[in-house]
Amino acid sequence: MRSLASHRRPERTPLSSSAMLQLMWLASPALPVGGFSYSEALEAAVESGLITGETQAGAWLRDQLALALARSDLSVASASFAAWQRHDAERIAELNAWVTQTRETHELRQQTEQMGRSLVEWLKNRGEPDDRLATLAALRPAPTWPVAFALAAAQTGAPLRESLLSFAFGWAENMVQAALKAVPLGQSAGQRILAALSREIPVAIEHAIALTDRERQAFTPMLAIVSSQHETQYSRLFRS
Repeated sequence: MRSLASHRRPERTPLSSSAMLQLMWLASPALPVGGFSYSEALEAAVESGLITGETQAGAWLRDQLALALARSDLSVASASFAAWQRHDAERIAELNAWVTQTRETHELRQQTEQMGRSLVEWLKNRGEPDDRLATLAALRPAPTWPVAFALAAAQTGAPLRESLLSFAFGWAENMVQAALKAVPLGQSAGQRILAALSREIPVAIEHAIALTDRERQAFTPMLAIVSSQHETQYSRLFRS
């Protein structure tokens, strides 16, 4: 008869205080990568009447988390994290190319490349020697955001899931701030939306980790249409 211990799940590696603080840093809107300056088409959704208040904004962002982020960037960040740990340059280049090739509009591609380049510069300025940084900087046409973030997270020594929590919460906080300005919404409404996203982020992360290369996808027609409209929107608060 097996002991109860044989049925226990393996203990997870504890997250050190240093790693936790660094992940909080990476998730912070104060990180100088410009994430706060993008609305990822939410501003155009407001302009076209698809989002008129808190309920619609919350539903839009929850859908985006499940249908876009979990199936695309979170999955890429997960695969890149593992590739950076073994410094597999070929795998990294493959994942980076997938991101650039699957951005459905110019502004979405511009965003991932600009944020990726900015994170490279931030990592360089930290002055910590790491041969992998040269591999990241050499990616063409540019390092993309999920691939660059994965290296920054891997450098902290944090486990994968906690690293992806940082990635997803940073996205959620930036998008809620975009909703506050674009809809506009009050702070309490923003906190309710952020709370709802926070409840769904762990599920999105588990889904992203489980995806294979063949299952990963970037297919969000409505987001692509609205993003293309945002590129020519007459008056904008956010970058296009």
